Amino acid sequence: MNQGLKKKLPVGIENFKEFFREDFYFVDKTMFIAELLRNWGKVNLFTRPRRFGKSLNMSMLKAFFETGADSKLFDGLKISQEKELCAKYMGKFPVISITFKSVEGFDYQTACDALRYVIGMEALRFRFLENSSRLSNEEHVMYRNLIKVEMGQGDSVFSMSESVLFTSLKVLSQLLSKHYDSQVILLIDEYDVPLDKAFQAGYYEKMVNLIRSMLGNALKTNEYLYFAVLTGCLRISKESIFTGLNNLEVHTITDSRYAGYFGFTETDVMEMLEFYGLEDHGDTIREWYDGYRFGKMEVYCPWDVINYCKALLNDSDAKPLNYWANTSGNALVRRFIGKADRRTRSEIENLIAGESIVKTVNQELTYSELDSSIENLWSVLFATGYLTLKERSTGRQCSLVIPNREIRELFISQIQEWFQEESRADAGKLREFCRAFPQGDAVRAEELLNEYLWKSISIRDTAVRADRKENFYHGMLLGLLQYESEWDITSNAESGEGYSDILIRTENRTGIVMEIKYADDGDLEQSCEKALNQIEEKKYDAVLKKEGMKEILKYGIAFYKKNCRVVLDSKE
Repeated sequence: MNQGLKKKLPVGIENFKEFFREDFYFVDKTMFIAELLRNWGKVNLFTRPRRFGKSLNMSMLKAFFETGADSKLFDGLKISQEKELCAKYMGKFPVISITFKSVEGFDYQTACDALRYVIGMEALRFRFLENSSRLSNEEHVMYRNLIKVEMGQGDSVFSMSESVLFTSLKVLSQLLSKHYDSQVILLIDEYDVPLDKAFQAGYYEKMVNLIRSMLGNALKTNEYLYFAVLTGCLRISKESIFTGLNNLEVHTITDSRYAGYFGFTETDVMEMLEFYGLEDHGDTIREWYDGYRFGKMEVYCPWDVINYCKALLNDSDAKPLNYWANTSGNALVRRFIGKADRRTRSEIENLIAGESIVKTVNQELTYSELDSSIENLWSVLFATGYLTLKERSTGRQCSLVIPNREIRELFISQIQEWFQEESRADAGKLREFCRAFPQGDAVRAEELLNEYLWKSISIRDTAVRADRKENFYHGMLLGLLQYESEWDITSNAESGEGYSDILIRTENRTGIVMEIKYADDGDLEQSCEKALNQIEEKKYDAVLKKEGMKEILKYGIAFYKKNCRVVLDSKE
């Protein structure tokens, strides 16, 4: 048994101390601490996509710097070799550590209450301040205002006023600094989540004012602050949030410094696979979860790698899944596809085909600008990990690609959902399309299907096998046919000597067999003939005959890019 099985894989673990308390496998990123100290920045903002280790790194910073730190946590880790840094900085600072990832609500008041809870709970960690002899009476009152609660609807809630909320982080840093006689380190994880949620719910301007005031007070001319670290997905423009903050250093995914501290490097992944005896799966993991480029370094998504490794340890035949996309809302991709004009759809086709596109990337946006143009949405897709940098051209011009198969599959699934919604908007035409099949009208079915394809986004990736392309068109066709709620439609059902693509039983007991082919060579006619021969040879109509259908119609349907051919078998 491999020794790696003694350590658990840390799916969803973001607390640094828990890794060692519960003996989880840990990818050592502790030199991030040394890099941060040597490349000094008073206020540091790191923007990275979701699930690339931002929260764990913030927890690690807290565990290292906070007064009373347990030095044993870092024994054997890379930072422990930095003796002078550890002696000077480890356990030497009061640390305020908060995350905004839960600050949301359908309205501004609910979001404010969520923010009060985050600040109030952090202030309660320092309950000793209530009786600290180093604080004045006025400062004791200031502390009590931070932890003040009142009864709500059955629950007690933090009741600090909005003006107290504005200054809460600065006040807390002042009180801690006075108590410890030391400047404070401030850590704010997922700083932009409240803005994202507010934008979606319609109270964006109010939330911008709140976050601007809170961060302005805490980060600008705060004599009690030693340094601060913030993380998020997007860099919100200075004019929106960081007004007048001249001490801000921003480290985005295009910067080389700190590139290897978020995400797994090739070395990280290979060491993990060797540890667990999973080396044979390296190529699959690379195809599905590698391909992100931070600065000049290529990285894997840690969340995906850990989840798939855990699946492989349970089942050596486990197939890779779309783990990352399932943890995040895909509304962004969906909105992007919905806004795409014909040119943009062509660019999406290029991306899915494995090609690159050159776009101007703006890494300083406000949320209110996101929907103002399709070009801004390209920038957001890049910042949030749906696209990655192939190479920088000139200035803000970047060559962008889809990073890996996981994200490519996500785009395809979102395209299929969008296509179904779009096609259902014209119920009359969709009903006409569906009814053409039991009526034996292959010409009209083909005509309407070509109309749908012309408006859609095709799959033409030359590196993708024909059966995967067939699956894409199979899914689109199935979505259209399912408009007929009275039909019994089965997909890939066992019939005769194999599995037919689509079997339909109409309400009038007409049976329909459909076999789908992708014509790699563009010969739609020949592909339809091949499909019909397969129906005949494999006896796909056997189950329909057995069920006593009054009539059975057989269709060979072939696709090539945005073109299709529908042929009805006329032999019977």
